Amino acid sequence: MMNELIQRWRDAREEDLKLEDYQQFSNMGAACLDEGDGEQLLTFLQNEKNQGIVKSMGCGLLAHLIKEVAQNKRSQDHCQAAITQLTKSCSPETLFRSFLEVTEDIDPGAISETILAVLPHLQTVLLQMDERKGSCVGLALSAIQKQLSRLPVPYTQQQDEADEHSLHRCCSALAAFVQPFVEEVKKKDENSITTAEEEELKTELLKFCMRSLREPLLEAELNQDRKSALWLFAADIIDILLAIKESLSGLLFSTFLRKGILMDGNLSKESTACLAYLLFVQLIGIDSFPAVFSPVFILQCNMEHINQLLSCKKESHLLKGLALFSKSLEKVDNDNLPVGLLDLKSFYNAPQRLRQVLTDCPIRHLRESGLRVFQLLINKLDAEAKHKFFRCMLKTSNHAGVESYIVKNIRNQIQLSMKGLVNYKPGNANKWFLGVKLLPLVGLVLHLPQAAETDLLSNMDKVMESLNLLRFLLFQDKELRNNADMWGELCSIKDLYLKTLRVCISMSRAYYSAELKALKEDQKLKAKESKDAARPIRLIKPITMKHESMSSMSPELQYQELQSALVTFDLMESLVVRIEEITEEKLAKLN
Repeated sequence: MMNELIQRWRDAREEDLKLEDYQQFSNMGAACLDEGDGEQLLTFLQNEKNQGIVKSMGCGLLAHLIKEVAQNKRSQDHCQAAITQLTKSCSPETLFRSFLEVTEDIDPGAISETILAVLPHLQTVLLQMDERKGSCVGLALSAIQKQLSRLPVPYTQQQDEADEHSLHRCCSALAAFVQPFVEEVKKKDENSITTAEEEELKTELLKFCMRSLREPLLEAELNQDRKSALWLFAADIIDILLAIKESLSGLLFSTFLRKGILMDGNLSKESTACLAYLLFVQLIGIDSFPAVFSPVFILQCNMEHINQLLSCKKESHLLKGLALFSKSLEKVDNDNLPVGLLDLKSFYNAPQRLRQVLTDCPIRHLRESGLRVFQLLINKLDAEAKHKFFRCMLKTSNHAGVESYIVKNIRNQIQLSMKGLVNYKPGNANKWFLGVKLLPLVGLVLHLPQAAETDLLSNMDKVMESLNLLRFLLFQDKELRNNADMWGELCSIKDLYLKTLRVCISMSRAYYSAELKALKEDQKLKAKESKDAARPIRLIKPITMKHESMSSMSPELQYQELQSALVTFDLMESLVVRIEEITEEKLAKLN
């Protein structure tokens, strides 16, 4: 029966074959593989008498053969040889469609094995194609990368070395897969006319690079000192961009991708952000980057990429964004960034994203890195830009920790300006951090957001730093009194602030003292009536202290927090008293 069927297929013309013939042939091949007889199937495919059958229906065996290879069964060598035979006998166009179907329908547990099995043979098929090669290469790469995106990206060094899901092997195989097509574009003479087919191939390779920059490279932990497989893949991607004569600066500094390769907006933004990171942080391809751009221009262009990276909450993105921000700033001279840059949208957004990292990110080492970058940015701004940046942060941060850090920087700038006066070096900083220009900053510093009803515990950092700044200013009265109007306004701001703060401290102390008293009474009742388990215990009114509800704490912790709050109020009040004493001492000397 089987021999009769095969003989009928040998004698039939391709156009006479029916759908059931294709299905029967595919089922016979699958049965042969299931029985572990891959050698017999290979013999059949290599038989000269069967070449008509193979040419007409051989592609129906491809999925079974790839599955057999991916499963690493004993007949793998015979299956590899069988696939090779199909690439010789079947038409490249038909084989390509079959490979694409296999690639788009991969079992989640066999992604890497299937891709590794497909790539060498798919490359052979594509190299045999004359027409539509560019578009077919693009379809193949897109399908493969879609499957690779389903694999988890190793992040820690241990995961990286284990490569449990074989992502490294797949990326290396993918880089080898595209190499012949890269060579085709590379060897093209610049003086000759580029055909539409050649231009399409170059565009598809560029799309491949941009997708690779986003996945997996944007997610990967990369280290120049430890060149992992993904780091080497990143180097391969940069090499491809250079080989196909793509301008790295053009990709980075253009507001859109040229030549019709504008893809999904987020994809292109994330890809170019990763490219900037590879170039300026990992220094991959930096030798091929033009040296004509100034550090300030590079920082200005990179701000868009930094903002993109810092806008994501993923650790891998934030790390890259902070590293790119830091490296871009390091090349700029201190006190050199003009105030005009702060009017640019990117120069407003990126620092705001950085502030969010400082205040909202739960990962400590990212917050610490973010604080170093924050200070580095402040150092690079010129005096007027620092003044404007401080005002902006005091108005928009809504976070006492950030505001206290800004207040500390304001004090540092005042001290530097004072040194300029002592050393007879007036300088630009004196204009912005002494005299009337200082008043807008002091007004923002000596400000309680809810006046006398401000939560002093949540604002403790800023209040304490503000009081320290005020005390410092009073000690510098000799220099500041040179401008009588300015000194008078400063004293008015100080008096209003201290008056409001005293009321706020008094109200807060009364409130927390009452809560402490209530807690003690509850504890006494609980101890006295411990045998009466059914007796309800009064719960203190829920209040918020350092972002934690008091009602959720144990009575012991509540007691500690309430006591700590009262100590804090005492400390604030002692600083207020000391500032008033200094004021009286200064007035006494003048009189």
